[in-house]
Amino acid sequence: MTHELVTALRPLLSAEASAEARASGTEPGDLEQAVWLRLLERLDTTGPPADPRRWVRRAVRSEARRSRRTARVEQPYATEPADDSGFGPEQRAMAAVRRRELHEAVRQLPGRCPGLMAALLSPRDLTYQEIAGELGISQGSLGPERSRCLGCLRRLLTAEVAAR
Repeated sequence: MTHELVTALRPLLSAEASAEARASGTEPGDLEQAVWLRLLERLDTTGPPADPRRWVRRAVRSEARRSRRTARVEQPYATEPADDSGFGPEQRAMAAVRRRELHEAVRQLPGRCPGLMAALLSPRDLTYQEIAGELGISQGSLGPERSRCLGCLRRLLTAEVAAR
């Protein structure tokens, strides 16, 4: 019975959803899907409607009204959420592991390198002038010092990768 009902209602539902979709600001496929879901829920609870064609027309209009109400209430974000990097949880977890390993390697550097590299990696996005003031060194020596520290970090990380 269900298969025959679905087959018989498919063209009507498609036409009704296409007709109502534009006015409701939604996609016809979304309306169709919502109505099919309502029909399945109804079949589980009360059985098939007495007049399936009438039920489909009313259900499509009801879903279109619901969609319009929802569109008035829900407001899209002006910008994307700050933490939405487009990556899934696995990629974010792996990135966090790599950041922890990098910061651990930075702490193992000699001399002033840990402080300088931590300042360069800081989320505060410090300028060279701010870094120099924070570390108590001249701004002109930051470039050569940074280059030396990056060389040490590169050798340290290369040794760790080779050891694995």
